[in-house]
Amino acid sequence: MRPSGFRKGIPYRTPVAPEDSPDCEQRRLAAGVSQLCVTVEEFPDNRLSGSVSAVSESLDCVGDIESVPGTQVDIAFEQRGDPGCWPVVLLHGFPYDPRCYDHVAEKLGAAGAHVVVPYLRGYGLTSYAEPGTPRSGQQAAFASDLRDLISGLGLDRPIVAGFDWGGRAACVASMLWPELVGGLVTVGGYNVHDIAAMSITPEEPAVESRNWYQWYFHSDRGRRGLERYRAQLTRQLWSEWSPTWRIPGGAFERTAPSFDNPDFVATVIHSYRHRYGLAPGDPRHEADEAIIATQPLITVPTIVLDATADPLDGPQATDAHRQHFSHLVEHHIVDAGHNMPQENPDAFAAAVEGLHVKLTT
Repeated sequence: MRPSGFRKGIPYRTPVAPEDSPDCEQRRLAAGVSQLCVTVEEFPDNRLSGSVSAVSESLDCVGDIESVPGTQVDIAFEQRGDPGCWPVVLLHGFPYDPRCYDHVAEKLGAAGAHVVVPYLRGYGLTSYAEPGTPRSGQQAAFASDLRDLISGLGLDRPIVAGFDWGGRAACVASMLWPELVGGLVTVGGYNVHDIAAMSITPEEPAVESRNWYQWYFHSDRGRRGLERYRAQLTRQLWSEWSPTWRIPGGAFERTAPSFDNPDFVATVIHSYRHRYGLAPGDPRHEADEAIIATQPLITVPTIVLDATADPLDGPQATDAHRQHFSHLVEHHIVDAGHNMPQENPDAFAAAVEGLHVKLTT
């Protein structure tokens, strides 16, 4: 039975018929495994005045895209595996979409997991419920959407896993609502912004130069640049952030249609301004942001993955991670760049499944 409020989205291709669903455990063993209120009216491009449903014509998805209503956004998602098995939510970052988890989701589904992969706010078919809702890209907003997804689908304390924006959503939701989360897999560790510090504390010039796109997005020129050159700009970031990965042919092209969401630009720009104190947050999330500002420990069982070749975030010592996680189960160094689940799906899937095994044995 579908949860109350659940509805089907618009499938891009004919859904694949589900296979017979043997016992979950048997399957696992067999697998061997400048202001906040940035609204569409500020952006004259005609893509931003139409319905988000138009994006569905170019999305390359696996089976159906479905949706569940949240507090502020209708959350589009894909799923794999048996809904009766152990739940996992995989969260993508910027500038990616659920395609980065295709191989991870396939492996986890074969291992007996029920895998849910949402489109974050501003991506794909995820849409803001009301025209006047602030197009907020702040960390508390993404965490709130994750909470709504878990509750809306009736997921029983899922493992949440992610990187970049998705890792931040997973970390913050685990921090604020640990009773909803069974475990956490986070790339880069404590993926939580300390806005007070970030707004006034510069990094070394070599680090600052790698974050050029953030300073670009702080200006109206950068906002217009993202609007006009969204495909070229995001493809540039893919290349810079995954220096050791030979990007497979068509991989970026299958992801890029998600950036045609009418609220992509507004959400991205707000995200990169808010984290530096350059744009106010949505008042709805003010209380949560006040908690986040204290930088509390994350208490749910956690596996941290650090990438060897991510120009934005180098590996840290295990003891450094322990300062932020009271129940750090494991820490692994993974051969990958920024887009870890797509570059090294075996390692990412193994971490998620490994955490499940530790939680259930």
